[in-house]
Amino acid sequence: MSTTVSFPVPSPRGPQHVTVSYARVGRGEPLLLLHGIGHHRQAWDPVVDILATERDVIAVDLPGFGASPGLPDGLAYDLPTTSAVFGAFCEALELDRPHVAGNSLGGLLALDLGREKLVRSVTALSPAGFWSEAERRYAFGVLVTMRRIARRMPLPLVERLARTAAGRTALTSTIYARPGRRSPDAVVAETLALAHATGFDATLRTGADIRFTDDIPGIPVTVAWGTRDLLLVRRQGVRAKQIIPRARLVRLPGCGHCPMNDDPALVARVILDGSR
Repeated sequence: MSTTVSFPVPSPRGPQHVTVSYARVGRGEPLLLLHGIGHHRQAWDPVVDILATERDVIAVDLPGFGASPGLPDGLAYDLPTTSAVFGAFCEALELDRPHVAGNSLGGLLALDLGREKLVRSVTALSPAGFWSEAERRYAFGVLVTMRRIARRMPLPLVERLARTAAGRTALTSTIYARPGRRSPDAVVAETLALAHATGFDATLRTGADIRFTDDIPGIPVTVAWGTRDLLLVRRQGVRAKQIIPRARLVRLPGCGHCPMNDDPALVARVILDGSR
């Protein structure tokens, strides 16, 4: 069951109210889950039940994605604003420095929350921001193409493709190494989420100049990369380790860009181990 919370976020025009949709389950220390661009919180569904046995899991839809409305006028889809949004979100839910795990864009946000000392540990799965310029252009080109296809494809066609393993491969093999494992309903829902994401274009524009270049001392950091990531190639993980030398760098064999669905047990274990 999802719910929403609204809270004020500072802006040059004064406080602006932001609304975020999230689902919360489990018990233990709080763990915030952040998805990637064009995705939604259901990307974490394969691992949530495992994580919830040991953590109070809060999976969110980023503003302008999934069920969360876009940011109000006066708030930019940039890294400082989004980190401020999630700082305010944690205050609204009375989360005292939760653990955070993020994938892709969510991984970059998780690292930024760690840099700002707003969380007690960070697990970043294929985080954005460690690319070369050529790698960034490639990834953005793929994302724009995926978005264009999702917006042009009639829903009956999406539903028909999702019913077969070959169709799910055609729709999602860019982000999953094992797309046949994704359920038909999940593939339809995430294709619609990509098509309808109001924050997609603005987020992609602000991401063009982003590089993560700071160490994160004082808190545990795990960076994990799928060996079959076709969107952000795994050598970017080596760069992340050079920038954050105390980080634990974990290889995820046989996993793609969104590894939660490819190997839920492994990804859950990496997150739990990284949030002790």
